[in-house]
Parts: sequence; structure tokens; C-alpha cells
Amino acid sequence: MIADLPTRSLGDLQALHPGIAHVLRLADPSEPKPDMDFASWLETLDLTKLNRAGLSIENLCTHVETLVRQSETLRGPLDFSLKALSLIAGVDKFGGAEAFDLEIAVGEIVCIVGPTGSGKSRLLADIECLAQGDTPSKRKVLINGAKPDPTLRFGSNHGLIAQVSQNMNFVMDLGVGEFLTMHAECRQATDADGVVADVIVCGNELAGERFTAETPLTQLSGGQSRALMIADTALLSASPIVLIDEIENAGIDRRRALDLLVAREKIVLISTHDPILALMGDKRVVIRHGAIAKIIQTSARERACLVELQRLDARFTEVRQRLRVGETIDDEKFEVRWMR
Repeated sequence: MIADLPTRSLGDLQALHPGIAHVLRLADPSEPKPDMDFASWLETLDLTKLNRAGLSIENLCTHVETLVRQSETLRGPLDFSLKALSLIAGVDKFGGAEAFDLEIAVGEIVCIVGPTGSGKSRLLADIECLAQGDTPSKRKVLINGAKPDPTLRFGSNHGLIAQVSQNMNFVMDLGVGEFLTMHAECRQATDADGVVADVIVCGNELAGERFTAETPLTQLSGGQSRALMIADTALLSASPIVLIDEIENAGIDRRRALDLLVAREKIVLISTHDPILALMGDKRVVIRHGAIAKIIQTSARERACLVELQRLDARFTEVRQRLRVGETIDDEKFEVRWMR
């Protein structure tokens, strides 16, 4: 048990984490006295009622201690500064040696490309679990050039990595504002209301269709869901590593999303089939047969090609938008503009 937990006041404990207040009410529905210390409060509990609630003194203490530790972890940034992420070569799908290690510095965008089934998601999964030769790829992940501490690998609240997947389906019966407020409180945000408002504004800048704080999570489209979580990751999460699995079909502003994440000094890895996204990265990692086959630095000439691709993409986006709202593209003015 945390050494000073028995002597901490109930008021102080409840202020640490919203979940602690819930646990205390579950154990004792009567209003707890904020000045009473935790040990004295435990002595007042009716064990019969506690058992009916599915609790015991032992697991109650465990619950509270876990939430206290979680609160202390989330209260501030990581206790070290992330400078670089290294991926040490493993093996391909046939057991052959992988040809390349991968080094990524803070602020870099790395795009992972390759055919469907080539192993792009496996590479992201290796980084997510901080693999140490114990995954099918046999890769190893180093943080700042060293093997990560076990607490980073196996602790549920280390906060090192955030992930936005290609399937973002909410099942919680909450509004967007309620969900973000809960997250902000768990992250110990000093101005929860302000942060929530900023995340919603940012999410709407990324999404093709606007949503509000009152919009139910279950009514968000796939693009809105991913826009919301990218904004949440950038503005509310302290995680310095962000893994994104295919956002090209989400209907969001890709350049704005990447700029937002990089501005927060995060390492960003994106699995993608989108040529525009692939060229937006600082480098491309080509995956073949489950292994890194090539690492390509985006050249100045490719950057110039990217500008033209983005121009064409803007035209297609305009066509898509006109058709989706019931307009036509057969007017002469549009045809002239399209051909420029």
C-alpha cells in the first residue's frame, strides 16, 4: 500500500481522481466527511453492506490505491524526455533477416507503405507494445537508445503511446462534450472546460462535417470520430508517440492533422495507401513480406510533386463536395476552372 494512504483525507483523495469519489460512494452512500482520514473511514464501514456491494476492505483499498497511482502518473508529463525511437531489425514472414533498423527523432513523421497484408499493422503493433523480440517479427524497440523499463511496457498508464485506428466506433452513451470532460478530468487538466472547447474546435477544423459538444458519440461518422480523437491526442494527451492506422478515407484535413501533431513535438507513424499522405512524411518505410524492405527520405523533387498532387486532390474534393450536396459539374465555369 502507498505509505501515506491511510492518513490522507477523503477530501484530498476525491480531488485526485473522479473515480475515487465513485468508489467511496459505492462503499458508503452517505456523504463522506472530507476531513476524515482514509484509515478512520474504513473503520466506520458496515462490512455486511460492503459485501452486498461486492466489495471488501482489501479490494476497496486496492481500488483506491490504483486510482491514486494512476492520478500521480497522469498529473504531469513522463518522467523522462523522449528524444528518439529505435526499431531494431527482426525477421520477415519467412524467417529471413530483416534488412533495416529504423531510427525516428521527435518531430518526425514516418509513413509506412506497402500492399495490403504486407505487415504495416504488425510494425505499428510492435511499437505499441514496445516489442523486445517477443512478437512474430522478433523486432526490438529502444527508447532513447536503451531497452525500455518494464513499467513502460506493462504499466497500463505509462502514457507513452497514443493510437488512432482505422475503425473508430464509439459505444458509450455520452455526448462529445461529456466524453472529453471525463478525459480531461482523468488527465488532471487545469482548465477542463477550456481544453474541451479547444478540442471540439480543432476536431471541426479537421472533419468534413461539423459536430457539437451535444452530439452523441454514437452518431459521429468515421471521419468525425477520427478527427475528434486526433484533436484529443494532440491537445489533451501527453503521449509523445502517436500511431495512426490509415486516415486517408476518413474525410479529414490530412495536412492540418499532421501539422497539429508535429507542432506538439510528437513522433508520428502513419500506415497509409494514400500517395499524398506518404509524401507528407519525412521518410517512407516500405514493408514487404512482413519486413522493412526500404527506407526512403522524401526528396525535394517529391515535395514539388506533392504540391501538384495536392492541387489535383483539391479539385477532386471540390467535385465530391458538389455532388454530395446535389450540385452538378456540367457548367462551363466549372469546366474551365477544372482544366487549369
